Amino acid sequence: MNKMTLRTLPALLSIVFSGGASAAAFQLMEQNASGLGTAYAGSAAVADNASTIFFNPAGMTQLGGFQLSTGVTGIGPRYEYRDQTGVQSGGNAGSWNAVPNAYFSGQLSQDLFIGFGISSPFGLSTEYDSAWVGQAIAIKSTITTVNLNPSVAYRVNDKLSLGFGLNYQNIDAELTRTGVTLKGDDSAWGWNAGALFTLSPAMKVGLSYRSPIKYTLDGSLNGALPVKADLKLPDTFILSVWQQVSDRWEAMGDLSYTRWDSLGSLNVVSNGSLLSSEVFNYENSWRFAWGAAYKASDRAKVKFGIAYDRTPVRNDYRSPRVPDNNRLWLSLGGQWNAGSYGKIDVGYAYLYVRDSSISQPGLVGNYDASAHIVGMQYSLGF
Repeated sequence: MNKMTLRTLPALLSIVFSGGASAAAFQLMEQNASGLGTAYAGSAAVADNASTIFFNPAGMTQLGGFQLSTGVTGIGPRYEYRDQTGVQSGGNAGSWNAVPNAYFSGQLSQDLFIGFGISSPFGLSTEYDSAWVGQAIAIKSTITTVNLNPSVAYRVNDKLSLGFGLNYQNIDAELTRTGVTLKGDDSAWGWNAGALFTLSPAMKVGLSYRSPIKYTLDGSLNGALPVKADLKLPDTFILSVWQQVSDRWEAMGDLSYTRWDSLGSLNVVSNGSLLSSEVFNYENSWRFAWGAAYKASDRAKVKFGIAYDRTPVRNDYRSPRVPDNNRLWLSLGGQWNAGSYGKIDVGYAYLYVRDSSISQPGLVGNYDASAHIVGMQYSLGF
């Protein structure tokens, strides 16, 4: 009964936790909207609302009392394929999707804090016209994850805080091509941990780590044949810095490293026999971000940021399911502090994605890609 309850809740939540890939491959950075305006620079060090539970649970020690933060980001990617003569096929394989999130933290004593987060660390949504030139390779590809994240943080002293969280993550996947529909789902456990160093009242450094999660997807081929597939999603390291430069200016930076080499291929088996294999052969990737915030008044902040996201997709293995390439983030946002009524954050980012080539049997050409991201977050302390 307990196992059924744990697997049913994320499955129900996955109905609304859909998302198109925005960070490298199909990783989702959009775990709050408050960081969107700075391109998520300083993600493991800022700790100005309860969403720090995802990026660095140690940041809860910077939040007094009880804190609630909830929001949603909308991701609108565009993937358009053209063959070597410039003829487009498949239409726009991207579409707008929503990625909601919610976090709660509470202070139990002077130095002990607990929290709980609901997020979606990975997501993918691409779909081509059913009669496009690459229909024998891919038509529809969706991956949805829901992550439940109970956490604890402890303030060791004025300079150091530590945090730890468990992650119960559900995944649903669907891959289709001409005459083939493959579906599968699973739930598995992972963990995350972090440290926050308060070097001075004007400077914080955050370190965090999210573990890999291993799945064995159970599903069906064309709704009839039972199948299984092993999948290991990558771990991520983050190093962040936040600094109060002056009374009005804050600056922040971020360096993250994701070990995508865990994803070599997705081998689909039935009764011990290999039916098909989706080859990825990803390599490890990194992301660098810089951002700033300007305090325009006692209630209003303006934010902006820039980031470079290196793709794990190798040119020789690029798939129409994930036609990814290196990308540049250009972000802008703002915050309105209504005092006892809470804070509202809004953000926007434009993702410039480098044109990419693809060479698969019967599919030789290039992709023109980009994305728009918008988000809103409400945070309240009580």
